[in-house]
Amino acid sequence: MNIQPLLDALGLQEDAARALADDLRAQIDDLQTRLRQAEMHLEHLAITRKTVTALADRLPAHTPGLPEHPDYPGILTAFNHAAGPLRAKDVCEALGHELLPKNIEGARAKLKRLVKLDVLTEVDVGSFTRKQ
Repeated sequence: MNIQPLLDALGLQEDAARALADDLRAQIDDLQTRLRQAEMHLEHLAITRKTVTALADRLPAHTPGLPEHPDYPGILTAFNHAAGPLRAKDVCEALGHELLPKNIEGARAKLKRLVKLDVLTEVDVGSFTRKQ
């Protein structure tokens, strides 16, 4: 029996399998490179998100259309750091104003104005919170 044709057929199949394996290895190398790049990009995005989130608390609140008065940015900053609703007296303290009736009434007027501008909400009489 002549086994040479059988060996030739096996040789062809080995060559084809070897070529396929080489091709698959090349694809795997390419996919691993692309995966490393994607993972690095994800890591950079996570770092960026963490940095931006950390800085967001430090940035002054900016709301377009605020009246031009130096107290308004301070009022919004007070609401950004508040755990709950604030009253005019609380805002005066946050702004560093003396707790005199004229200052408290001035703060209340500013808070009411911010309600009209749809920046704040009066959740209860005299109790204000940031509009969600």
